[in-house]
Amino acid sequence: MGMFDDSLDEAVANKATRPAPKSAPAQMRYLVKQLKGTRPVAELLGISQRTVERYVKDQIRRPRPELAARLATEVRRRWQPRVRERAKKQAATSTGMVIETRARFGFTAAPGSTDDARIRLITHHLPPAYAARLFDAQTQGATDQELRTIAAEALQEEYFKDRGRRAAGLSVEFTDVDYVEFDL
Repeated sequence: MGMFDDSLDEAVANKATRPAPKSAPAQMRYLVKQLKGTRPVAELLGISQRTVERYVKDQIRRPRPELAARLATEVRRRWQPRVRERAKKQAATSTGMVIETRARFGFTAAPGSTDDARIRLITHHLPPAYAARLFDAQTQGATDQELRTIAAEALQEEYFKDRGRRAAGLSVEFTDVDYVEFDL
C-alpha cells in the first residue's frame, strides 16, 4: 500500500457509523466471523490457527506490535462494507472529495513565466469525476504512482487552471509528496 491508497482508505473509513472493535480479541472475533473460520484469519495475518483460537477465547489479549498493526488494518479494511461503498458512491456521483497535500509542484508553462518547483500546501475540493477516477483506479489495483498521476491531473485542472479559465498551456508535476489526505 502506498500513501495515496492508504489516504483514500482512511477517508472512506472515517465515514463509518459505528466504531470498529478496539481490543485484539474483539478484532480477532470480527475477522473470524467475516472470513468464516480461524484458518483463513491465520493465513491472512501470518500466525498459527491455534493462536487465532486463543485470541478468540480471550486467552491472549495483547498482540505483538506488528501483529496489532496488521490486525487493526485488516479490521479497518473490512469494517462496514456497505457504508464504505455508499460513501464512495456518493463522492463519485454527487459530492466529490477534498484533497489536502503538501508537495513540490513544478510547471511547464509559457515562456516568461516561472516554472521553478516549490513546496506548496494545497487544500482543494475535487469534483465527483475525479473522485470516481481515483476510486475506480484504486479498486482495479492501481499503483501509488498511478493514483498520484490522477491527483496531479485533478489539481492541475481544478486548482491551477481553474477549470480552463486560465493558464491554458500549463502542465503540472507533482513530486516530493510530504503527505496527502482525502476527505469525503
